Amino acid sequence: MYIKFNPSTLLPLGLLATSTFASPALQKQQPIGNTDDLAAAILLHSHKPPVTEDLLAGTIDTKNLLSRAHDLYTAAKISEGHYNHPTRVIGSLGHLGTIKYIEQVLGTLTGYYRFHEQQFPAVSGNVYESRLVFDSHVVDARPMSLTPPTKDKQPVFATVVAVENDGCVEEDYPLEVKGAIALIKRGNCSFGQKSENAGIAGAVAAVIYNNDIGELSGTLGTPKEHHVATFGISDAAGAKALEYLAGGGVIDASAYIDAEVNVIQTKNVIAQTVLGDQENCVMLGGHSDSVEEGPGVNDDGSGSMTLLEIAVQLSRFSVNNCVRFSWWSGEEEGLLGSTWYATHLTDEENLKIRLFMDYDMLASTNFAYQIYNATDAEGDPKGSEELRNFYVDGYKGLGVNYTFIPFDGRSDYVGFIEAGIPAGGIATGAEGIKTAEEVEMFGGLAGQWYDPCYHQLCDDLTNLNETAWGVNARLVAKSVAKYANSFEGFPVRKLDSADIRAERVLEAKKKWKYRGRKLVM
Repeated sequence: MYIKFNPSTLLPLGLLATSTFASPALQKQQPIGNTDDLAAAILLHSHKPPVTEDLLAGTIDTKNLLSRAHDLYTAAKISEGHYNHPTRVIGSLGHLGTIKYIEQVLGTLTGYYRFHEQQFPAVSGNVYESRLVFDSHVVDARPMSLTPPTKDKQPVFATVVAVENDGCVEEDYPLEVKGAIALIKRGNCSFGQKSENAGIAGAVAAVIYNNDIGELSGTLGTPKEHHVATFGISDAAGAKALEYLAGGGVIDASAYIDAEVNVIQTKNVIAQTVLGDQENCVMLGGHSDSVEEGPGVNDDGSGSMTLLEIAVQLSRFSVNNCVRFSWWSGEEEGLLGSTWYATHLTDEENLKIRLFMDYDMLASTNFAYQIYNATDAEGDPKGSEELRNFYVDGYKGLGVNYTFIPFDGRSDYVGFIEAGIPAGGIATGAEGIKTAEEVEMFGGLAGQWYDPCYHQLCDDLTNLNETAWGVNARLVAKSVAKYANSFEGFPVRKLDSADIRAERVLEAKKKWKYRGRKLVM
């Protein structure tokens, strides 16, 4: 079954009564239809043949994936009137069209899924202009994402004061920071924490210099009352300023950021099979939004459309365990939708999710087959390593090489790991540089990005590797079928104490260098 997206059906938006779907706990949602409809749906679908890995993987046709990519790009083009280019950024018609398309397709599957929208508030920011000047010299500085503007969105003039240590505690900030521009070293805590401490100390702006080689950009994360206008600069620029200050010099500077930070409403889409043990669910997700700069056909159209196609094909079979598909919103703004979902799960609902699988960017043109390297030794929730090993065996079974990439906070598994839910996933790479060794393993070009159009306008229909997408979509299908069929041998979930959970969240946050694609520390 294939349903083509028709942009003329975009309005009115929302096939469902969104106001009734505020809680992430599925048993608290209004199902599609009434109780009799649900019972009839279960009866209708329960006589279908049992799903197996090979059967579900065998339904994957790359032509269907490409057709869905075309539909996704059609949705992105709806935004052209406002953004002058196709995009599916949250708040855009392109993103709303993406959600409508997903719901349209799910709605044709004769009650195989109960699905709902989960609305939540999302923080979105824009920087319109910025400039940092040290002693009449313009510094190559990058404003942090979600930074507030300078006072009155005008330049502020002050001297530069170096902060002691790494600026992670208020005591690091000397009295001279008040009314000054704070110069802070990157490391040991988030950019947001440094900016907040600078604001508490009375700084008019903050400049964070890299503790690694190169330029520095990132995000302040969740806005805080005392955040100040914050830039990132390179290690070289920071060292030059520090050396001058240490020699007794005074840096007269100006900082200017014209920015705004807004809170908008957006929505996740969650679909769960009516069949299968509703107390034991395999969950998987991709994100429905793109960055503002482009249509996001690979990031994450390749992942989100893989999920949609598999959801369609799975409806041909019966399952022993429930399968829960998720299309997250606000991933590009800092994993907002998936984090909201995971942190608002009740204890009962948390335990129903036996594992979460993240599928983000599955068709990069200069791809590598990448597996998140979850290990018990690193404290990842029990079951994450077993999932990693499944992907290893899966790639071997498909006759391709693979490589491991770290859990570093770059995708939607973060909220689940912090919630104690086993997680993992596969990807094909973003702005990372492909090595000569990887060329031997996967082909492609050494020294180039895995996805040369990452977060750019050219992430369009030309930015898909059909071979990689087909291989990965079949492996995703196998992962769904395996756990939809049985959790035999997979660790049983148990809920830790509140203290243990709080400690796990703190430890997890310490290891995430990223929140989504943006550095946070």
